[in-house]
Amino acid sequence: MQRRHLLGALAAPAFLPGLARAQEAWPSRPITLLVPWAPGGSNDVVARLVAPILSERLGQSVVVENRAGGGGSIGMGMVVRARPDGYTLLVSSASNHVFHALVSPDLGYDVREVLAPVAMMVDVPNVLAVHPGLGVTNVQELLVKIRETQGGMSFGSSGTASSNHLAGELFRMMSNTEMVHVPYRGGGPVATDLMAGTIPMAFMNLPTVVGPAQSGRIRIIGVGTAERVRIRPDIPTIAEQGLPDYSVRSWTGLFAPRGTPEPVVARLAEEMRRALDSDVVKSRLTALASEPIWMNPAETGAFVRREFERWGPVVRAANISTGG
Repeated sequence: MQRRHLLGALAAPAFLPGLARAQEAWPSRPITLLVPWAPGGSNDVVARLVAPILSERLGQSVVVENRAGGGGSIGMGMVVRARPDGYTLLVSSASNHVFHALVSPDLGYDVREVLAPVAMMVDVPNVLAVHPGLGVTNVQELLVKIRETQGGMSFGSSGTASSNHLAGELFRMMSNTEMVHVPYRGGGPVATDLMAGTIPMAFMNLPTVVGPAQSGRIRIIGVGTAERVRIRPDIPTIAEQGLPDYSVRSWTGLFAPRGTPEPVVARLAEEMRRALDSDVVKSRLTALASEPIWMNPAETGAFVRREFERWGPVVRAANISTGG
């Protein structure tokens, strides 16, 4: 009897550490928020805004890591392949999560199947902006100019298959006009060329153009949201200017590898809700011309499915591909 107890005691260290790891409370080590875009973009700003609050609430460091490239697919793929343990999360956008996925059938996976929705976070309004020298102040005046332009008017966006690109394609299709897409590598270069008059018009994120618009170097003539933006109610929607049902949302959401334990997902969703509801985050988002739009995991999943259903036909009709 004594010998059996002794053998059991000697064998215990071999399996107890593994058992402890399996039963450890989450989180017990740092968490990574992976942003699949370069530093400074709207997703990166949002991630760095909520990370300190999540860290305080969860009792562990929350680190933001940028892995840009491939229209967001490189960083997204890293999260897809990560262990589903709640320690590697994706701060995703409409551009990489829906639009790039739709135009890139060679991704090798369906984001709806391999990534678990955690929470919707922020809504960033898209706007239609023009160079002041174009001489238009509203959508109807712009449509007249576009139809007078031989071969179609050029419009800039932050890149092929970005939310800004799709905003332009939807505008072209709904207005039955000819337009030529000019892709850039980010919103900054678009704003620079628009201010210089190199391109006459562009579809952009509102935070990118607030400053230039206030100084008169860019003129915003319409916002792409279904309703006027609360922080800029003076900007009419594109829908109310003759294109009913026009609506484009550029959003940021939180996702985890499929298989992440449901209690972990639920905890992350709740802590994200608290973070977005904090005064410091709300005031900062207002300054960035963005809105918190928290949704729980089920609502986030349903929202993403609706986005795929809505934009799939637009992508096919516009014949958009990652090569152009």
